[in-house]
Amino acid sequence: MKFSRTARLAILSLAACAGSAQADDLVFNDCLAGLRMQAMQADISSDSFDQYTAGLQPDLGVLELLDAQPEFTTPIWDYLAALVDEQRIAEGQAMLETHAATLATVAQQYGVDAATVVAVWGVESDYGKTFGKRPLLVSLSTLSCFGRRQPFFRGEFFATLALLQSGDLQPQGLNGSWAGAFGHTQFMPTTYQRIAVDGDGDGRRDLVASIPDALASTANFLKQAGWRSGEPWGYEIRLLPDFDASLAGRKSKRPLNEWSARGVTRVDGSPLPAGDARAAVLLPAGAQGPALLVLRNFDAIYSYNAAESYALAIAHLSDRLRGGAAWVAPWPTDDPGLGRGERRQLQALLLARGHAIGEADGMIGTLTRRAIVTEQLRLGLQPQDGRAGRRILEALRNEAPVMPPPTLPPLPPPQ
Repeated sequence: MKFSRTARLAILSLAACAGSAQADDLVFNDCLAGLRMQAMQADISSDSFDQYTAGLQPDLGVLELLDAQPEFTTPIWDYLAALVDEQRIAEGQAMLETHAATLATVAQQYGVDAATVVAVWGVESDYGKTFGKRPLLVSLSTLSCFGRRQPFFRGEFFATLALLQSGDLQPQGLNGSWAGAFGHTQFMPTTYQRIAVDGDGDGRRDLVASIPDALASTANFLKQAGWRSGEPWGYEIRLLPDFDASLAGRKSKRPLNEWSARGVTRVDGSPLPAGDARAAVLLPAGAQGPALLVLRNFDAIYSYNAAESYALAIAHLSDRLRGGAAWVAPWPTDDPGLGRGERRQLQALLLARGHAIGEADGMIGTLTRRAIVTEQLRLGLQPQDGRAGRRILEALRNEAPVMPPPTLPPLPPPQ
């Protein structure tokens, strides 16, 4: 009996679900054969397709990450603590000085201020230090053949092949996030095709190797998303005690004059700017946490990655890079998140207590979480969940210093 290609893929997919690595490879290879035909319709030559897909093997580990994005799974106070910490602020201010000339040119051409562009850079790749470790073509080809959203990822896969074919990108070391974002400011390939610009004048759009290209392209993205030059993204506000929280929400925009009439002020009690510019109230942690008024430029940031926590991280970091203060209102938690410096302190305290967690690098992995659980049990802290928060840090800080074992004299040699 001869099966159609669609039926054959369905049969192979069922076999792959049964856990056979060989079946996974069969599905993947059959899928690539189909993608080759589609790629040619997208103006990717068969030679280019064969060159860049030679030897590809699927990485099914990316499927587990489809529904685990930190923007949607991490408490907002932890998310911002990790992304807007003293280290990122200090390094970002250094980047503003180092790349001042490039950023001035970018601001003149695209109307986006330097602090906002650098804040995107800081959040997306920690100023070029973390591009992602997953080979881009492996991730995108896998997501094109397995899991949900295959049509979306096929578009990104073809866009990557087109960028390689055009010479904008080089295949060596082309790594990115599990979903295919890459480069200094983590563009998706189709966004790269549409928005990336040549910021250094070398005739290529290279957001991996060229910082000027990346900064200019980021500003161009925000401009295309509706950025209004000279306007703020928003600011922290103070609400009346009886404020109706149902009025909050990014899409619930009202004129500034109406918000003022409802008793909304800046967080220091000063009045909102007069006018009919439309703005929305955000309560990212509910009515008991910080309240923010967001304007049109916040929407432009949000379009970069459609998550309010992400947009707030960039917005807040941009303010801190300009010398602004942290938000006044505390988060509604008794266990706030830690920045990287505090995480390193926590790990150093765990190491001092004999926990084999590796280096104190500020990265909270399985070994660190297990060590925290052990200390939570020892100290009687609840919950015993391995959370790297301020509660366990303060508890270990407040303990008596851990004394090293005494140094004993060597034993005499046996007689």
